Parts: sequence; structure tokens; C-alpha cells
Amino acid sequence: MSAVWVDDEIIDKKKERKIELESQKLEKRLCRNVGQAIVDFNMIEEGDKVMVCVSGGKDSYAMLDILLKMQQRAPIHFDLIAVNLDQKQPGFPEHILPDYLKKLGVPFHIENQDTYSIVKRVIPEGKTMCSLCSRLRRGILYRVAEELGATKIALGHHRDDMLQTFFLNMFFGGRLKGMPPKLVSDSGKHIVIRPMAYVNEKDIVRWAAQQQFPIIPCTLCGSQQNLQRVQVGNMLREWQTKYPGRIENMFSALQNVVPSHLMDGSKFDFKGLKATGVADPEGDKAFDAEEFPSVSFASSMPSLQVVSL
Repeated sequence: MSAVWVDDEIIDKKKERKIELESQKLEKRLCRNVGQAIVDFNMIEEGDKVMVCVSGGKDSYAMLDILLKMQQRAPIHFDLIAVNLDQKQPGFPEHILPDYLKKLGVPFHIENQDTYSIVKRVIPEGKTMCSLCSRLRRGILYRVAEELGATKIALGHHRDDMLQTFFLNMFFGGRLKGMPPKLVSDSGKHIVIRPMAYVNEKDIVRWAAQQQFPIIPCTLCGSQQNLQRVQVGNMLREWQTKYPGRIENMFSALQNVVPSHLMDGSKFDFKGLKATGVADPEGDKAFDAEEFPSVSFASSMPSLQVVSL
């Protein structure tokens, strides 16, 4: 029996070591992806005060966690302040985030605004709440950023969110428009950054489980299962399952735009185009790859039910 017990103990230790190594690899990948996005888009600069918007969901928890790690390792000095907007949703556990943030030792601010009642009163039952909720939340967070003296506002959107937004705009808005990693607010007063731009959602799910973040579910948009965003997300996941690597290729495409091969006259002067006699490597080549797998695009695209906004 003692030999069997020793063997079991060795196996358990090997499993623990494997789990530990996988966790370390995941942490390194998350830090590398976030660090690369910060560098590529100059998101955080010396002396910045970054307002980290924390909703209680896995994405914002992961963003705060990784930014705290980056703060310790970065060659520049910047400050972080976590901000949560308590929208007064019924049953919202008010103590969870303050307790968690106190335990972390990070400066934080809880803003109390009853946007829940406004959204429920204005939006008819069954209609999409996200647009109004987002506008209200954005306006409040911009005001709070100004009051706190924040120079940057960090949101927890990740790579999959950015792709979903691109396809939402294309399918339902008729525009090739995505979710940028860095932008200036409508008022021109604030810089908004998305440090998780290069992070895929699967890694966030794994990290949230490992770190045991105290997730707080959303009873507004999180409870709406027929959202166009949900449908597009399902479509992308189905594509990735059937054709691994497709998500990576599409995300790469967002960073490799060729205006001369689209149809927007405001981005490329088609009317004034003239022959130059100089060879152009792009030329009239529509496809960058000579061969494509013989796959029917239509068969790989699940049906989308349009939900009215």
C-alpha cells in the first residue's frame, strides 16, 4: 500500500506542476499581448493616470489584473485607479467589488447612478437595451474621468469583441467599421484605450477561472440572448471550430487595409486615377493568395436572424 501511495503522490505532484506551468505560460502570453498592444498604439505614457473601468465581468477583472502586473514591470511610471459604475440593478451585490479592490490594494472609486431604471423605462420589453445603456454609461464615465484627473480611460474589450463589432457594422450597419484600440471621445476631451485588443477570449476565460475572480453577472444586456452581437459571436466561434486559424486571419485583416482595393472614394481617389507607367506590386491583383481551400462560404456561415434595435 505504501508504494501505491507514493506513486499516487508523485502523480499528483506532476499534475500540480503541469497546472502551474500552464498557468505561468498563460500569464506570460496575456502580459505579452497586452504589452504589445500598449507599445503598438502608444496607449500608456509616462505620468499617465489610467482609469480602469471595472464592471464585475471577467474581461475587466482580467484587464485590471494584467495592468497591475504591467505597472510593476514597465520602464515608465503610471498610476491606476479602478472605477465601477453601480447602475443600481436589482440584486446587485454592492459589497463584492469594493471588497475585492480593497484586498488588491488598488485605489478605486464606485460611482452610484441609477441608469437601470432609465433603461427599463425607456426601452420596451424585448428590445435591445445595449445602445442606450452604453450611451448613459459612457457619459457618466467620461465625467468621472474628468473629476478624477484621469488621462486615459481603459476598457476591457478584447480581440473577439473587436471582430464582432466589425461584422455587426458590416452586416447590420453597411459600414466597414470596427472597434479601435485607441480613440478620442466625441467631446475631444478623453483618450480611450483597449489594452486587451490582442487578447483572445479563450485565454481570458481560462485566466478568470484560475484567478477565481468574483464575477458579477449583468442583468441587463447579459440576460438578452437574441442580441445581434450574440449571433455574430456564435458565427465566429463556429467558423473557428470548422476552420482553425480563421479568427487570427480576420483580425490580421483589420490591421492590413488596402483602400485602393475597396470602393470608398473618400479614402482613395478613384476618379483621379491615371496610368503612371510604374509597376505596382498590388496592381490588379484582387487575391493575395493564389489558391484557396475549396470551401463554400455560404455553407460555413450560420443563418443570422436580424433583431431590431
